[in-house]
Amino acid sequence: MNPFKKIATETVMYGMSTMLPRFLNWLMVSYFTRVFSENAFGVVVNIYAWVAILLALLTYGMETSFFRFATRDKRDEEKVYATSMITLFASSFLFSLLMVVFDQPIASFMGFADHPEFIRWFGLIIGIDAFTSIPFAWLRLKNRPIRFFAIKLISVVVTIFFTVFFVSICPSILKGNPNSIVRYIYSPQIGVGYVFISNLLGSIATIFALWPEMKKVKFTFDKDLFVKMIGYGFPILILSLAMMINQNLDKIILKSLLPKGVDVLAQTGIYGANYRLGVIMVLFTQAFRYSFEPFFFSQQQGEKSNKLYADIMKYFVLFGLFIFLSTMCYIDVIKRVIGEHFREGLKVVPLVLLGNLFSGIAYNLSLWYKLSDRTRYGAYVALLGSAVTIVFNILLVPFIGYMGAAITGFLCFFVMALTSYTWGQKYYPIPYDLRRMGFYFVVSIGLYIISTIVHPHGIILNFLWNTLLMGLFLYTVYVKEKSGILKLLKK
Repeated sequence: MNPFKKIATETVMYGMSTMLPRFLNWLMVSYFTRVFSENAFGVVVNIYAWVAILLALLTYGMETSFFRFATRDKRDEEKVYATSMITLFASSFLFSLLMVVFDQPIASFMGFADHPEFIRWFGLIIGIDAFTSIPFAWLRLKNRPIRFFAIKLISVVVTIFFTVFFVSICPSILKGNPNSIVRYIYSPQIGVGYVFISNLLGSIATIFALWPEMKKVKFTFDKDLFVKMIGYGFPILILSLAMMINQNLDKIILKSLLPKGVDVLAQTGIYGANYRLGVIMVLFTQAFRYSFEPFFFSQQQGEKSNKLYADIMKYFVLFGLFIFLSTMCYIDVIKRVIGEHFREGLKVVPLVLLGNLFSGIAYNLSLWYKLSDRTRYGAYVALLGSAVTIVFNILLVPFIGYMGAAITGFLCFFVMALTSYTWGQKYYPIPYDLRRMGFYFVVSIGLYIISTIVHPHGIILNFLWNTLLMGLFLYTVYVKEKSGILKLLKK
């Protein structure tokens, strides 16, 4: 298959498998911001930030190691799969056990001393999700995005069903009939905790759905292979952990950095709700990540592949800028996703979108150190980003609140992308078209600024004006990329 068609097709297919479940989760933000207060939603935002960081820690780069070693020799696929599965099962089980046993001191440390049950629930969620990451990676390796999609969808549907059941349906039933059988399975005191219970039920459903993939494992643990995989994956662990810190630390430390007298959980909830309006960019970069990692390992062909990687980067940036501009041009419609009392934080959305785009660019650039087996440089880049995250959050948040967190997020990923590009050109040079990509950045941001300055009154006029700006961007791209686009379409 033509490589452009392959990367585009798989990005779309994995995009669908990622986009629909995440889109449903995105709609749940609309639900949460209408049934929970800012404080209650702040609890959800804070705990899921911890979940993302701990999940990166618990998978310790094993996904990337799996792809690296499984694609080296097709004959070793099942051995690599078995070793990865056994390793992650052991570590995930141990982690979940520790979270259950030491729930109270961990809850006190996190600021939820009155709810140690939260720790038990999300400890189990993290353990299950870490363990199932390898069966999902197996599906990606075997190019089975439809099954990948179906299982992801099952998990999300189960989670959403039980969330709505516990948060809305059960209280409604008990209000009309206090003696209903529902009183035996529902307690108003759990409150926002039902979000975590529902997620746990969704994770359990994932295990059952992935059982056909898991039972394929022949329980043969290769010790030498394990050592090699851990050695290769350790820098990826540092990279992944640092990346999750860069993306989520702000939602954890806002509580500590916001000035006294501020309702910190409410501010965390407002910031978290508006941060999730940038989910469209996250969906795109995540879909691209799912298809790109196995793709670039299989396309390593010297000079020819380098030109291919450069072209893929250009089109990645183009599509990312299209997402940025379309989101901001139609923000008056998109903002209705979240509750009205959360919308004061809309000012962070453009920074969140651009930050996520540069996060995707940094990931795109990561191929140089993965292909050249210099994964330690990925760790260096991510740690530099973490340093930016910590320092600038400390400097900015106490003075300008969550806007400082949004600025810090953008700076973090911009610095990471710039650093990765600089080192990559030294050790694994790829002819990226910086001039053309820079031009598109200027055009899209310029059009966004125009849309904020010129804001016609009336929904219809504003919609038409912003559509005109979007058309101008697309026309500019067509004029500049006409020959390349036509060539791709013919292929």
